[in-house]
Amino acid sequence: MAAAPRPDLLERLAAQTAEREHAQLLRRLRTIDHVDGPWLETGHQRLLSFCSNDYLGLAQHPQLIAALTRAARQAGVGSTSAHLICGHRTEHAELEEALAVWTGRERALLFSTGYMANLGVLQALLTRGDVCLQDKLNHACLLDGAKLSGAELKRYPHADVAAAARQLASSPDAAALLATDGVFSMDGDVAPLRELATLCANEHATLMVDDAHGLGVLGPHGAGSISAADLGQHEVPLLMATLGKALGCAGAFVAGPAALIEGLIQFARPYIYTTAMPPALAAAALEAVQLAQTEGWRRQKLAALIERFRRGASELGLPLANSTSAIQPLLLGSADAALAAAQSLEGQGLLVSAIRPPTVPQSQARLRITLSAAHEEAHVDRLLAALKTLHLPPSAA
Repeated sequence: MAAAPRPDLLERLAAQTAEREHAQLLRRLRTIDHVDGPWLETGHQRLLSFCSNDYLGLAQHPQLIAALTRAARQAGVGSTSAHLICGHRTEHAELEEALAVWTGRERALLFSTGYMANLGVLQALLTRGDVCLQDKLNHACLLDGAKLSGAELKRYPHADVAAAARQLASSPDAAALLATDGVFSMDGDVAPLRELATLCANEHATLMVDDAHGLGVLGPHGAGSISAADLGQHEVPLLMATLGKALGCAGAFVAGPAALIEGLIQFARPYIYTTAMPPALAAAALEAVQLAQTEGWRRQKLAALIERFRRGASELGLPLANSTSAIQPLLLGSADAALAAAQSLEGQGLLVSAIRPPTVPQSQARLRITLSAAHEEAHVDRLLAALKTLHLPPSAA
């Protein structure tokens, strides 16, 4: 009897893609032709964007552009090698030192992306027999990093410290890492960091915070959600944050005790086996770090815009999530409702992302509205006026 034919992987992938398209959940690329602050040009459209993570409005800052071009003239474009071969340049070393000082850590280590940083940290620290506790709404790269490490992954209900405590207590003999987003990327709320730090101290677990959406925005001098919670390196030994959001560049870093950084240099495979980021990009990021600290008016302006938007949304009875960050989710429930709302806004010249499953759970589709210091009050008012024209579910409040 002849054996059944081996499944064709490409055919299976195509069938899965077709299923997603049938469910109206297909992701599609959009090419942006030109950027002018919060304005984007795509095709023949000029759209006011409320979906960028450029929270401080630094991505097109002339000082960043000047630093990048100046360094590119001196150092070229590519670093040409991994950090441990000959790719680690003066620009990288200076940026790492500045990030460590800013965040109050002994040392910092650059990675090409936040995804790679989280994979590298979790793979280097954890092994079989260990346990990794994570908030259910953590970013995908934290979850993937734990799975790849071989450790037991336990996910506690969002921001539920008591549940996390029960999960830790159920594995009393295992080495334990608790990882959480600082600011949750799809909900915009801030993790209960002080309570989690106390739990980890009591249970001798290590606390890791992914502050991709908090760095530059929260805390004194923009040092992030850990700083805003008045916690230091002792309470939160592991900090990861990105350079491509509030800092307007690209890349990521891990900061913490010197022993952590030295260990990552030895054992974090995504660091060891990846070409270092372009030195010119590191030079631009260093300029952004300095501007984020010295130009506090950017955080003040952003906070005022957030307050204006939330006040206006409340007056309209819009179903906003409970977020005080630059991420303001408008909860619509069904994927169809979110997609229809985004399309209606685009017809009015506004670009807002519809976030649908599997990025968020079923029945929790939303518009992910993000605000930036590059916006003006008139931009927020225009968004509110457009939202008023939509047929949205009433606010739960």
